[in-house]
Amino acid sequence: MGLPISQTLAPDGELVAAHDFTPEELRGFHRDLVLARRIDSEAFALQRHGELGLWAPMLGQEAAQIGSGRALAPNDFVFPSYREHAVAWCRGLDPALLLSLFRGTSLGGWDPAKYGYALPAIIIGAQTLHAVGYGIGLTLEGKEDAVVTYFGDGATSQGDTNEAFAWAASYNAPVVFFCQNNHYAISIPLERQTRVPIAQRAAGFGFPGVRVDGNDVLAVHQVTSEALAKARSGGGPTLIEAITYRMGAHTTSDDPSRYRDPHEADEWAERDPLLRLRILLERTDPGFAEFDAEVKAEADELGAHLREVCGNLPDPDLADLFEHVYADLPPELVAQREEVRSWS
Repeated sequence: MGLPISQTLAPDGELVAAHDFTPEELRGFHRDLVLARRIDSEAFALQRHGELGLWAPMLGQEAAQIGSGRALAPNDFVFPSYREHAVAWCRGLDPALLLSLFRGTSLGGWDPAKYGYALPAIIIGAQTLHAVGYGIGLTLEGKEDAVVTYFGDGATSQGDTNEAFAWAASYNAPVVFFCQNNHYAISIPLERQTRVPIAQRAAGFGFPGVRVDGNDVLAVHQVTSEALAKARSGGGPTLIEAITYRMGAHTTSDDPSRYRDPHEADEWAERDPLLRLRILLERTDPGFAEFDAEVKAEADELGAHLREVCGNLPDPDLADLFEHVYADLPPELVAQREEVRSWS
């Protein structure tokens, strides 16, 4: 039952397959991974200090997100779930925009068209249908762009996701389905979700599925780049299963110690996505120590920025709830908006 698992960089930092990344690109991946982890750890700490209502940690999944996020072209579009903080970073979003959502001070977050990055989907799997619809639209308009939608292993049990697979196959939509298989759908382990590799499901819908070491940023980038190129050239959808592990809780309201063997996390810590790239760079890049020091300083500045911004996020104007929904606001909603405005 074996689809092969693509890997370029092993957990011990040894290259097990050829790659064509430049030294500058390898450094760029290292910088992204470090800064993405800092965004996540800073937001987690802010939530624990009562500054955020909730946070969905991505610890351990950075390579899956950075590798795929950096494969995107400017005109590609992303439909994320609620955990793709590193992909948002790759699309140019200030992480403060993410904090505003989880602090409850934003009624939307950002303009998706500006960043090619939709607002997070909280309903599990719903974004996969949105992505396919967008992709079909690209085809009808004759555009050669692609769409990526992110979801976890649990979403593959949702009807929406399977309907999205069917529609994407039927219309040959330019969509890359990117599943971060982190082994748990909240508390439900992978073996309760599927008896075959997730990527293998794609064959039943009529398009290819591939598996990749989700903690190997180089392999993830290569696999995603190939799937995106295929989509843009009219080759249709691909399902990527990035095999990774959720090192922390599902969200900050979750306690994984109630349903997980702690030794699992210890084993996966040895496959840390940052560590393996660091080992490679320490061995092959003579100037890495100096560069790494610069990245650490940048991470400290980013952490300070997030702490300062979070405490100063303004409360939203509730009247903004009525904006950006209708092209022409119906009279009854105009009346409701004016009533809300009268409260202030």
